[in-house]
Amino acid sequence: MPVDSTSAGTGQTVCVTGAGGFIASWIVKLLLERGYSVRGTVRNPDDPKNAHLRALEGAVERLRLYRADLLDFESLREAIKGCDGVIHTASPVTDDPEQMVEPAVDGTKNVIIAAAEAKVRRVVFTSSIGAVYMDPNRGPDVVVDESCWSDLDFCKNTRNWYCYGKAVAEQAAWEVAKEKEVDLVVVNPVLVLGPLLQATVNASIIHILKYLTGSAKTYANSVQAYVHVRDVAMAHILVLETPSASGRYLCAESVLHRGEVVEILGKFFPEYPVPTKCSDEVKPKAKPYKFSNQKLRDLGLEFTPVKQCLYDTVKSLQENGHLSVPAAQQEEPVRIQA
Repeated sequence: MPVDSTSAGTGQTVCVTGAGGFIASWIVKLLLERGYSVRGTVRNPDDPKNAHLRALEGAVERLRLYRADLLDFESLREAIKGCDGVIHTASPVTDDPEQMVEPAVDGTKNVIIAAAEAKVRRVVFTSSIGAVYMDPNRGPDVVVDESCWSDLDFCKNTRNWYCYGKAVAEQAAWEVAKEKEVDLVVVNPVLVLGPLLQATVNASIIHILKYLTGSAKTYANSVQAYVHVRDVAMAHILVLETPSASGRYLCAESVLHRGEVVEILGKFFPEYPVPTKCSDEVKPKAKPYKFSNQKLRDLGLEFTPVKQCLYDTVKSLQENGHLSVPAAQQEEPVRIQA
């Protein structure tokens, strides 16, 4: 982690869309710790699933939840009016093109237009590695960085509507921000792991949970990039607070083969039925792609090692009742060496 929490946000108000989500909840938490007043947009402020936000330190004094919908411009305008900054994290997570593409694109446009009207200082948009690395023509030695964009035709042909939706939503964000003269900065996280603040298990955490419950008997011959949720949240705040921040910021710590993931999980948590067999032992082992996270490192972000991400994820699943704790497991938490 970079510099510890400060009073950097005292007197400033930031709107966080989709405030109850995995990443957004951590953004709200860190903003409150840094002294900001926060307006969080949610579908229903009275829904018990948002109780974790109200329980955050500083929430009673400086957090207000707004009922808003990405496709309801007036609700966004009300939440954003008077804010110094906006962090737009709300987005569908689905492979259904009808549920993914229109809300992602039109919702993003609405947020930026509302921010332009309110004359906010900066908008930070949560994009994804899905908007960056889906390119079948990229050679194995090409370093994936902020200059890379996913191939939309490839996303459509492979029916990867999540990556397609994130890519077109980010493109729309840049176009509308330029037209409306909004200062936009984008964070592109890879698969996000770490402790849950919300009560429900989100899609990226299920990716790990399935290896611990016995529901996955094998692991895929594929690679994935990982990053800690706290680092993703801090990345958003760093680009919000740093006047010179601009463009896109790739937020990734490591790329691991699924076999490496299950090996780490098996070593830390041998009591669980972690798979040891690959589902595809015929094709050559998939190789990790190269990437650069230098832009965020230059802002002072120190990434949490992926082993710690995996360990923190499992401990959080246990503590939140999503994963039973074997009696033999040690009770004292351990710190993971890089």
